[in-house]
Amino acid sequence: MPLFNLDREEILTPQDWGFPVPISYGPGRLAEIGSYCDENQIRNPLIVTDSGSVNLPFIDKLVEILKKAKVSSGIYSKISPNPRDDEISEGKQLFRNNNHDAIIAIGGGSAMDGGKSICLTANNEIELFDFEWEKTPQKIGPDNKFPPLITIPTTAGTGAETESTAMVTDTKQGIKLCIMHPDLKPSLAILDPELTLGLPSNLTAWTGADAMIHSIEGYCVPGFHPLCDGAALESLYLISKSLVTVVEEPTNLEARGAMLVASCLGGISFIKGLGLVHAIAHMVGAEFNTHHGLTNAIILPAVLRFNLPDMEEKVIRMSQAMQYTDHSSGHFIENMEKILDRIKIPRGLNEIGVPENCIERISEKSMIDTAFGTNPRAATLDDVRELVKTSIFGAR
Repeated sequence: MPLFNLDREEILTPQDWGFPVPISYGPGRLAEIGSYCDENQIRNPLIVTDSGSVNLPFIDKLVEILKKAKVSSGIYSKISPNPRDDEISEGKQLFRNNNHDAIIAIGGGSAMDGGKSICLTANNEIELFDFEWEKTPQKIGPDNKFPPLITIPTTAGTGAETESTAMVTDTKQGIKLCIMHPDLKPSLAILDPELTLGLPSNLTAWTGADAMIHSIEGYCVPGFHPLCDGAALESLYLISKSLVTVVEEPTNLEARGAMLVASCLGGISFIKGLGLVHAIAHMVGAEFNTHHGLTNAIILPAVLRFNLPDMEEKVIRMSQAMQYTDHSSGHFIENMEKILDRIKIPRGLNEIGVPENCIERISEKSMIDTAFGTNPRAATLDDVRELVKTSIFGAR
């Protein structure tokens, strides 16, 4: 495993980037949110976070910074690890009832998805799932434009802070759906690695693995998209330098910063799409409320063995980015499994409560997920059924 040796001064120096949305990166950048709100006439934002984050110190810190800038705020924290449509509806109503004028989504990926979903419906009467990915985008005009959205990730995994999509569970169908609108873009993403320092090692591992899988699956999606592919490869380079380090040395701020940037780049990479890891994990999460990153990490080896044998050129590029000397697909999969072992990822979904009797319905639902359609290798129901079965009983 390559040792972490990125330049400390460089990785900890504050940076401002304009692609794909305005990004403020660096330790301590959360402190600037009050002045940002003041400069942009934001007076009463709704803070959207997940149920697991609401009592963590960064929420009080955020509220205090806003108070000092004379900015009022409210908090909505009823967002599950796998956000649900009824939770989004409740958050929308709170936004309206208290005359909020912006949304600050802070926390993990579920908080990002919850904040974006509330943003989609806050100022209009459009049904939530009318924003589904595959539907024609809804008309949004000056009278019902989306409120400003500020995203602040406190985990390094989902990369959801810069893009327009959100995954929400349709409670009637029991499936996860991807919703979005091309006009919904965060007005600012704050990447402050200090906010990730208190993350437990297991969540650090699960979210970090999620970032790695975003970059692998995004890069493997067919099609010419050098911006996404470049982001994926740089993300994998940073992950190779920092994932194991940050799990084993949780106070290493350089590794925390590198993983936060890698996660952001991974989120950019999957603008192209994702693959079968996510297609299956979305449906497992919708039914069993499992942690998304952990679920992805368990499934990954099975899908790699299915996808990679005919992707020699892409495997070479990913292996080079991660500084492996053997560039064969077999060795790449072995190296992924070594990382998963090192960061203590379980070997089967049965270890996190997913039973054998769900194989058929999870397989069928996975095939209607948007990520299924961009997997690099076509898969039949029998193929997916075998992948789900393998993932339950031991994907490595």
